[in-house]
Amino acid sequence: METEGRADESSSSQRDPPQNTGSYEFSLTPQDSQPAEKSVPIEEPIVVDRKAIEKLTEGLLSHYLPDLYSSKQALLELNQNQVILLDTLDQEVTKFRECNSLLDLNSLFTEAKFYHGKLVNIRKDMIMLHEKTTKLKKRALKLQQQRQKEVMEKEQQREKELERERQLIAKPAQRT
Repeated sequence: METEGRADESSSSQRDPPQNTGSYEFSLTPQDSQPAEKSVPIEEPIVVDRKAIEKLTEGLLSHYLPDLYSSKQALLELNQNQVILLDTLDQEVTKFRECNSLLDLNSLFTEAKFYHGKLVNIRKDMIMLHEKTTKLKKRALKLQQQRQKEVMEKEQQREKELERERQLIAKPAQRT
């Protein structure tokens, strides 16, 4: 129906004499359409009715606007989907970071077990060394007491020998 209206408008605009009110002139000059070297005969300017321009504009807009609106809607939907996708990716990145931190925690727990085992071994070694030093101190004390006893016995032995020697030394007899 639109094509009929357009065809009617274009044929009526060619039959009707041009009106000065509301009409536009379009003209092509040789400079606009072809290089200056060739000479082209100058054509008469084309006069188009204002109503025809409006109808042609409406037809052009009615032809392209629905596609443009649907394209706009598709772009808006795509934009929303991209926002949703970005949010989802952000959540996934957060999950991966949490997983990496869990792996770090696992390695920390493994290290903690390892060092706990070392500390237990060091504690056992320290307890064993403490027991050994306690035994050595007791033995050293016993040896010290034994030596003191031996020294005392020698001292007593020497005193006895000195006493015996004094008794054996001849005493001058008393004259009576």
